[in-house]
Amino acid sequence: MRQPTRWLTAGLAVVLGLALATATRDAAVADSPYQRGPDPTLASVAATRGPFATTQATVPAGNGFNGGYVYYPTDTSLGTWGAVAIVPGYSALFANEEAWMGPWLASFGFVVIGIETNSRTDGADARATQLLAALDYLTRTSPVRNRVDPNRLGVMGHSAGGAGTLLASLRRPTLKTAVGLAPGTPGNNLNMSSTQVPTLLLSGQNDGTVTPSYVQGIYNSLPATVEHAWAELAGNDHLSFTRSNPTEMRLLIPWLKTFLDNDTRYTQFLCPLADSRGVSRYSATCPLVPPGEPTPSPTTGTPTTPPPTTPPPTTPPPTTPPPPTTPPPSDAACTATYRTVNSWSGGFQGEVTVTAGTAAVDGWTVRWTLGNGQSISQVWNGTLSTSGSTATVRNATYNGSLAPGGTTTFGFLGSGTPTNPSPTCTSP
Repeated sequence: MRQPTRWLTAGLAVVLGLALATATRDAAVADSPYQRGPDPTLASVAATRGPFATTQATVPAGNGFNGGYVYYPTDTSLGTWGAVAIVPGYSALFANEEAWMGPWLASFGFVVIGIETNSRTDGADARATQLLAALDYLTRTSPVRNRVDPNRLGVMGHSAGGAGTLLASLRRPTLKTAVGLAPGTPGNNLNMSSTQVPTLLLSGQNDGTVTPSYVQGIYNSLPATVEHAWAELAGNDHLSFTRSNPTEMRLLIPWLKTFLDNDTRYTQFLCPLADSRGVSRYSATCPLVPPGEPTPSPTTGTPTTPPPTTPPPTTPPPTTPPPPTTPPPSDAACTATYRTVNSWSGGFQGEVTVTAGTAAVDGWTVRWTLGNGQSISQVWNGTLSTSGSTATVRNATYNGSLAPGGTTTFGFLGSGTPTNPSPTCTSP
């Protein structure tokens, strides 16, 4: 009787295991009803096509914009999909510059509408209006309206279209996300301090039109209470976003999955940045929790500290006088101010703001002492060297020259427990 008993016991264990697995899977689906596709990996996120077959259709002119194209998954068994509207930059055509993105994004489980503008010289305000008109058309009267979830919508655009994207998010705070690709029309000084929409900024390291410092100004204006991130792509110029760009998509897909689909399986690729190839600067309000979702637990391996409740400082705090042995900041070539952006079990993200003194500087060097057990694994917007417990970061090629009182920032990922160091700055 012992052998049949063992078989019965084993059989019951299998049944119970299957039941538990099914219950766990069903609970996960219930918690995240918009998850689409298999569990992601570094390889799948970097792939040029996702798991879904797609098709496309031409959109006629009218409905507030000059027509365009819609791309969407052919699968109708999984319910509705999140959607994003894309607008090109000044004088450009979507068909020439952003159409490569349509099938790529649709294959990962999104409906994409790419629009042509009423006039190729339309400014940012007009592009914002036409983006929102495109979303209204998509969800109300388009032939694919039944495939789109009207409550999961985002906007995206390049250059002046990126500025229009940010303006659209200010006008419609119910949007789930806004993505600005080299966003801006320099001189407009976009201020996003009142936005309620999670925002991703992607810019080029070598962009002479929408410069890194201009994008940093937009990023600094984003409220800390709203999730946001900024990635600067190494070696990219202003037009890099108008042609197939795998680095851009490797960041964009996890972002859209997180905020259009509330799919927290993808935050692992952004917090911290899982693949930094081709990225010269990265900063984010990790752990990037979609609105309404609980903060991830420490067992997920993602940061658990919520974003700070006040915007990051862009200048050293003015209220704390320097110690008597330290020269006043106004006499120093430059000063450096540290803050912990986020922390999690075993690691943290830090950021240092470098500010020039009363004279311009051409090159800067920041040093500080690492705490016990601390090490640095990744730095952006600077070059790292270490000697014992001393960490030294020198400027990158593009951010060493600062006007009097000018600022720049660099960030890093560290292991260990965060401390509150007092970095020093010298020039060069």
